[in-house]
Amino acid sequence: MTTTRREFLTASAVAGAALASAGALAAPTTASNAMPKLLHHVFFWLKNPDSAADRAKLIAGVRSLAAIETVRSIHVGVPASTEKRDVVDNSYHVSELLGFDDVAGQDAYQVHPLHKKFVDEHQHLWSKVVVYDALKVD
Repeated sequence: MTTTRREFLTASAVAGAALASAGALAAPTTASNAMPKLLHHVFFWLKNPDSAADRAKLIAGVRSLAAIETVRSIHVGVPASTEKRDVVDNSYHVSELLGFDDVAGQDAYQVHPLHKKFVDEHQHLWSKVVVYDALKVD
């Protein structure tokens, strides 16, 4: 049977994609990719929502929190351009999602000098903050 180059490349691409997706689905959960036990999600509303400089300063400040020893993961975000629905609140301007091993780690974060410095140096930028803390259900 003779195979053309195009047929070979197509078959190789399909086989590679199948192996890659099978490997991703079968990948064991490890400490490096496991979801942290406690998630700390904070939403910020800027006093000056049209100020790109204020938003950038707040984002940089939030990113600095990753240096706190008990922070296991960090995601800094802005509202996504997803479907507008009644249940979606995209009125905030910046969010942070921090992961911790446990409540003790989050408690240590709250009193850490870097967190206190962040609040002191950035609180003038926001008009409202809402926090949701969630503990993983086993």
